[in-house]
Amino acid sequence: MDEQPFDTLNVIPFVDIMLVLLTMVLTTANFIATGRISITLPQASGPQVEKKQDKTIELATDGKIYFEGELLSLDEFHNRLGALIPDRTSFLIRADRNLAFQQFIDVADILKRLNFTKVSVQTQNVSR
Repeated sequence: MDEQPFDTLNVIPFVDIMLVLLTMVLTTANFIATGRISITLPQASGPQVEKKQDKTIELATDGKIYFEGELLSLDEFHNRLGALIPDRTSFLIRADRNLAFQQFIDVADILKRLNFTKVSVQTQNVSR
C-alpha cells in the first residue's frame, strides 16, 4: 500500500476529446439555428428547363366546370382527362369559396380515378 502522488498529469487525451466535442457542438449549432446546413451549390451551364404550365380547372359557384376556359359537363370533363398522360400532366384547381363541397369532391374523384397525382388548389392569401 505504497501510494505515490502524481508528479505530472497527461492532459493531451483530454484536450483531444474536448476539441472533438467542440467541433460537433459548433457544427450542430449552425444546423439547428438555420434549420439546414448552409452549402454553396455548384454551377453548370446547360439548356434552360421549360417550365410546364398547369392545366386549369375552374369550378364556379353554380357547379359549372371550366377546363382550360372551356365549359364542360362532368362526363365531358372525364373524357377530356382520359386523353391526357397522368405522369406528365399537372392541374391547378380554382374553386369558388361558396361551391358545394360535393362538386369539388366529384372533380377530385375523377382526377384520382384517372391516376393524376400532380394536383394543386389555388387559394388567396389572407392578410392578418
